Amino acid sequence: MTQPDSVPRPPRPPSLFDAIFPLVVLIALIGGAVTLFGLDAVSGPVQVALILSAMVAAIVALKNGHPWSAISTAGGQAVASVTSAIFILLAVGALIGTWNMAGTIPTLVYYGIQILQPGWFYVASALICGLVSMAIGSSWTTAGTIGVGLVGIAIALGVSPAVTAGAVISGAYFGDKTSPLSETTVLSAQMVGTDLYTHIKAQLWTSGPAFIIALIVFTIIGSQTEVTAGVETATDLTQLNQLFWITPLTLIPMFLLGFMSYRKVPPSLAIMTAALVGGLTAVVLQPEAVLRFVNEPGTATPIVFLKGIWLAMANGFSENSGVADVDQLLSRGGMDSMLYTLWIIIGAVTFGTIMEEFGMLTKLINPVLLRARTQGKLFATAVATAIGLNIFAGDQYIALVLPARMFRIEFQKRGLQPQNLSRLAADAGTVTSALIPWNSCGAFMAVTLGVSTFLYFPFAIFNIASPILSLLYGITNFKIEKIPAGFNLAEEV
Repeated sequence: MTQPDSVPRPPRPPSLFDAIFPLVVLIALIGGAVTLFGLDAVSGPVQVALILSAMVAAIVALKNGHPWSAISTAGGQAVASVTSAIFILLAVGALIGTWNMAGTIPTLVYYGIQILQPGWFYVASALICGLVSMAIGSSWTTAGTIGVGLVGIAIALGVSPAVTAGAVISGAYFGDKTSPLSETTVLSAQMVGTDLYTHIKAQLWTSGPAFIIALIVFTIIGSQTEVTAGVETATDLTQLNQLFWITPLTLIPMFLLGFMSYRKVPPSLAIMTAALVGGLTAVVLQPEAVLRFVNEPGTATPIVFLKGIWLAMANGFSENSGVADVDQLLSRGGMDSMLYTLWIIIGAVTFGTIMEEFGMLTKLINPVLLRARTQGKLFATAVATAIGLNIFAGDQYIALVLPARMFRIEFQKRGLQPQNLSRLAADAGTVTSALIPWNSCGAFMAVTLGVSTFLYFPFAIFNIASPILSLLYGITNFKIEKIPAGFNLAEEV
């Protein structure tokens, strides 16, 4: 008598312990990395912690009956989801290298030192980045271009690079959140089923006050800033003028990037094009800088120029002028400078995707949602979920999309218009991503601006104030839009 073929058992849903255990491992490993290595933790130890935690989550999924093929597929989907970010990061690394060699960043610094005074430097940095980001719709592009120049000016002026980085990030995210050109702004509206401009209008009620708070704080900090670097600043200006031809022509790559961003050219393509134009600008306007950088006297000049562009894009530009501040400003960039960041991003999104795909995140959040009986508790739960996802999943898109998915029906049941949730998701999910060192955004900002996330965190005022205001609005019922009685939102959406 033949035995019937055995039917494979369906995978078991995760227990609460299954969901909590990978998070406990992650917290312990990241805490250990920071304790043992300090600010150097993001140069490898944190990445190892993320990879090991992803492996623990995968083992839990295996234990619950999921095949390894499904886990492997989820890991592949995680990496695929950040392909765009990977190319943007590599392009930004190339851009910083060629723009330094072309004199673009040195020219920005040279003019900026003479225009921007220490007393109002921080508030001006936030305003400039806010306007640029609003115009092009990208916090990453703003920080990777204008932000880099402003941090360089800060170093030359003798003011704090950490405060400057906080001002740059505050302005960049304010513009990103309120620009109809921003992909996260569009995504926030789409995920809850509301009109884009309805979302932006609702967003302004938290973003506007949060940015005003940031400007006030930066004004106060700037008024109390004491600068003793007058001689050093003059030396830096002289040295920059000797090393490069300081001319507005070197800003052509920057204006080209702004134009392409305005025309909605894909960011990675626009940034890489601007990087290549920066290399060509260096050959035309700064040939001596290229020759000095490659330092191969016996090689034909055209070959030296080609190698210079190639090396600046791959490994960054370097200068050895003997003036420490100038060398620190100029010796940066290259695609290889982004590799630690890519390592963080891949580890973080892999962990987050496995936790989401195999039900562990839902297992953690559903019990909390059941206890959120009041509007204030509902908003607090959504804010905590978004921030928690930024911490544990390591990607702003997960922290933006998942709360929108998970809380949409609950908001509708309680008579709350969808723009309340889209604003909340953006306030707690999008902007707090830059505050987490191992999050893709926090890692990008740290490596691009050259300031550790731990150092700029207290000064990213806008990013801290936005979720707090959003939570307060939910608790106090201020500017909370309600669904009219008898109105069927599901039919409209």
